Amino acid sequence: MAWLRKLFKRGSNHRIMSGRKHPQVIGEENIVWQAPTKSKNDRTRSQNEEMDRAIALSLAEDLRKPTRRQPYHETCFKELHHPKCEVCHQFIPRNVAGLIEYRSHPFWNQKYCPLHEHDQTARCCSCERLESLNARYISLGDGRSLCFECMESAIMDTGDCQTLYHAIRDFFEGMNMKIDQQIPMLLVERQALNEAIQGEKKGHHHMPETRGLCLSEEQTVSSILRRPRFGGNRLVGMRTHQQKLSRKCEVTAILVLFGLPRLLTGSILAHELMHGWLRLKGYRNLKPEVEEGICQVLSYMWLESEVISGSPRNIPPASAASSSSSSQLLKKGGISDLEKKLGKFFMHQIANDTSTAYGRGFRDANAAVNKYDLRRTLDHIQLTGSFPK
Repeated sequence: MAWLRKLFKRGSNHRIMSGRKHPQVIGEENIVWQAPTKSKNDRTRSQNEEMDRAIALSLAEDLRKPTRRQPYHETCFKELHHPKCEVCHQFIPRNVAGLIEYRSHPFWNQKYCPLHEHDQTARCCSCERLESLNARYISLGDGRSLCFECMESAIMDTGDCQTLYHAIRDFFEGMNMKIDQQIPMLLVERQALNEAIQGEKKGHHHMPETRGLCLSEEQTVSSILRRPRFGGNRLVGMRTHQQKLSRKCEVTAILVLFGLPRLLTGSILAHELMHGWLRLKGYRNLKPEVEEGICQVLSYMWLESEVISGSPRNIPPASAASSSSSSQLLKKGGISDLEKKLGKFFMHQIANDTSTAYGRGFRDANAAVNKYDLRRTLDHIQLTGSFPK
């Protein structure tokens, strides 16, 4: 088999397939036919040819088997390993340095081309995910868009929100924080909320995108009286009502932006209701990080009771039974997996906020509540204006 030894000395660029006189491409390599040399032993020519044929067929079979060293075609490799944008569904392009660069949402892990952050691609005002080509979002008519998953539980008018509002008041009562005054609660459009913020005489600290307000001054506010209906990808038929809010106590009303999912609306209500509770109980002149921080803790605790535990933390067993009706629904399996996922995202937002008042304030307040419980933390705030260490 001297011919075979000579073949292997030549290298691996050419492989043998006996019986074929034309090259055949398998993978990226050529398979050519080469005649065997004459044997020096007593075997007949036909026996040599049969053995040569068997060896060549065996080599050809080995070539057909994929190996780690056998390269992919460029298109196959791209299909297997090059990431696709979850917004435009195209391969994410390389940057000027020749590297594949993309953005990824820290919670949802939605991967997308960097240009979609600046090309007016719609972003859900609730969950922050970008609109995909195959899933158009609903326009709320005030510059905000809502994805269909968030739309499933969206609260669209003041009447729809009353049950949730009373459930959160029950949540406060379950923690021995009953609110005796009947504070009006209105669902409003973005413009009406911004006008109400401007009408407040006292200095208030608000997030860049304000979604709720605990009103202290007398104002006339336009609230959403009738739920709008769908018209293609827009809302139509909204009916508003001008309502004069009189100040009967330290809190005039609570305003919340319309069109947000139930859990996000509830977390905003819990935050604003805590502002109201603090004012009604005589907590005065608190630093922004203290007041906003403890309000964010109540928002987080309500979400936690809905999504994770089914009952609020730091509540005695006897009181837990009187907690919010929506928590009772959770115990009966009344909250969907999708809504739980959204709730965990809203908790993630609170816990990872980077601002001083809302972010650091929450983390300091939450650490105090976890260490000393809510009641003792509130007592310390009332006495000192700061969190216990």
